[in-house]
Amino acid sequence: MAKKRRFGRVRKLPSGRFQARYHGPDGTDRPAPYTFATKTDANVWLSDKEAEIRRGDWLDPEAGMIPLAEYGGAWIVERPNLRPRTVALYQGLFRLHIEPQLGALGLAEISPGRVRTWRKERLDAGLSPVTTAKAYRLLKTIMGTAVEDGLIRRNPCQIRGAGNEASPERRTATLTEVFAVADAIEPRFKALVLLAAFGTLRWGELVGLHRPDIDLDNRTVTVRRAVQEVEGKVIVSTPKTAAGRRTVAIPASLVPDLRWHLRVFAEPGPDGRVFAGPKGATPRRTNFQKHWQRAVTKAGVPWLHLHDLRHTGATLAAGTGASLRELMERLGHASPRAALIYQHATKDRDRAIADALDALAQEHKTKTERRDDDDDPPLVGAPSGT
Repeated sequence: MAKKRRFGRVRKLPSGRFQARYHGPDGTDRPAPYTFATKTDANVWLSDKEAEIRRGDWLDPEAGMIPLAEYGGAWIVERPNLRPRTVALYQGLFRLHIEPQLGALGLAEISPGRVRTWRKERLDAGLSPVTTAKAYRLLKTIMGTAVEDGLIRRNPCQIRGAGNEASPERRTATLTEVFAVADAIEPRFKALVLLAAFGTLRWGELVGLHRPDIDLDNRTVTVRRAVQEVEGKVIVSTPKTAAGRRTVAIPASLVPDLRWHLRVFAEPGPDGRVFAGPKGATPRRTNFQKHWQRAVTKAGVPWLHLHDLRHTGATLAAGTGASLRELMERLGHASPRAALIYQHATKDRDRAIADALDALAQEHKTKTERRDDDDDPPLVGAPSGT
């Protein structure tokens, strides 16, 4: 007589194949997801399932069938401490580049192979590598949370380096080009251009400045807030990290321009905004862009973006010999990763370093030759010194 199983049961189907069933930890009677060619195969599967339950590794197979569209949409809304602009970015990436291809699939149906196919299809369709990397990182993070929630066993996003953004390094504007743009732009925005370059401030930090943030006597600008535009609305908030709230020293040569700007263009009142539009509104990127494009075209640098001025300022600061910590504090970076890119040596700086090393080498060589001459014995027959 065949020994009865202590866990699960196996029965032969009319087709000749075998079905395995078991009671899960939740008390629900569940069939195996597929049938088996032999009774032995069905028994082996049940043994593995029993061991899985004993280890505490059992996952509810129905939970893994939650559609990605449903789970991912809720993940973005429920994610804590996300800034409005980040929420808008995630929702756009998910809606445009993830949900159309993967949204109808259950979480457990998204395999590593399916993720590889999805990524290749995005790139083949002409989606930029940078946007593809951002979408992949978002998908990987969502699926990572599904693992933590016990809905799937492992994260299917396993493509090495797929989340890295390999943006080509943009050209650094020269000082001549920076001043050319500052002179070419509408006078109302000249100080903004100069602070973007020599204060290394972001757009949102610039338009978030108020009069008390500018200390001309001590030549400092303090960043206390940042302005964001989300779905057409202007939102004023604090910088996203503690490092973003900072005080930056500015060159003395900027003081006359800032003093004139505060007198002529800044919003009146002790707490008035430093930068305001002709009608008193907070400048918006879309409105500012027309002034910017005219200025960079007139200055002969149509490729230049406003954010590139921050890159220029950081590169110039690194060229003065600023340490990594000093660059991080000036730029408002919480980690050294971003600040490190500005410590790459420019050709001029590298040549200056080489010249300094050469001076040291020449000094050492001269001292050594002089010492060797002093140690040489006098030549036979040579006249003695007087």
